Amino acid sequence: MTELAIETRHLRKEYGEKTAVQNLSLQVPPGEVFGFLGPNGAGKSTTVKMLLSLVHPTNGDIKIFGKSPRAPHTRINVGFLPEHFRYHEWLRASEFLAFHGKLYGMSTDALQKRIPELLALVGLTDSAQVRLSKFSKGMLQRIGLAQAMVNKPDLIFLDEPTSGLDPLGRRLVRKIIRQLKTEGTTIFLNSHFLSEVEVTCDRVAFIKNGEVVQLDTMANLMNQTTEVTLRVDTPTPNFLEALGQVGTQLQINGSTVSLLVDSQEMLPEIAQLTFAHGLKLYELSPHQKSLEEIFVRIIGGDEE
Repeated sequence: MTELAIETRHLRKEYGEKTAVQNLSLQVPPGEVFGFLGPNGAGKSTTVKMLLSLVHPTNGDIKIFGKSPRAPHTRINVGFLPEHFRYHEWLRASEFLAFHGKLYGMSTDALQKRIPELLALVGLTDSAQVRLSKFSKGMLQRIGLAQAMVNKPDLIFLDEPTSGLDPLGRRLVRKIIRQLKTEGTTIFLNSHFLSEVEVTCDRVAFIKNGEVVQLDTMANLMNQTTEVTLRVDTPTPNFLEALGQVGTQLQINGSTVSLLVDSQEMLPEIAQLTFAHGLKLYELSPHQKSLEEIFVRIIGGDEE
């Protein structure tokens, strides 16, 4: 599959005088786990709805695997777990999955094989004949994830997939996402659980006021702005001045010095600098910023 899984160009959505999304351009290659992050009201939900052809853009262009998202042959290869789901409470779990499978045109024979696989995957085998009205929120979240995978789609949109789940449930979702990735499935993930995004996504986009303000690989993001703490015998003025050329926000507390550097690759240089000034090095500890800290730095702490 050579086409991009998702491609948007200058996407814009207006609701009257309000602009929810403006000039949003994305490229998501197939097989990638792509995180879509931003504060409430940033335009994330509107973007997802446009990508699913539930809302039509005011301007701009959308392609899903090189095709229009409105085309039936495109939508049949897309799965979706909405954040605010309203499922058919009178259906049993197996009936619910069969109903959605039929909507995708799956045969009865295919569903008889697929449904037990899905129920086992999300840990609901014993609840196959239980009506959804009896399900807890966490169980509904898991059956919703199962319906998003029922047709083995090439692209899955997951909107807050771990909402309402306990730690074991969140671990299960992470496992499923990794398995889908190994199978070549593209996953578009929107979540406020940044720790989940941090361990599952290949790339992330930060959106603010309807625009992407930064897009990068998770590896690059997590390797930026490392806080370093070092403890020496006596930090001399010349040594501190030299450290100020290596990093920023230099702070001194007795024999302990902390500073911010661009990446952990600066650690050997700091050690060499310490020895070059004739000082003894007792501690050199990097602290990598979490995705939550990076989010606050990019988006701003007063957004939520």
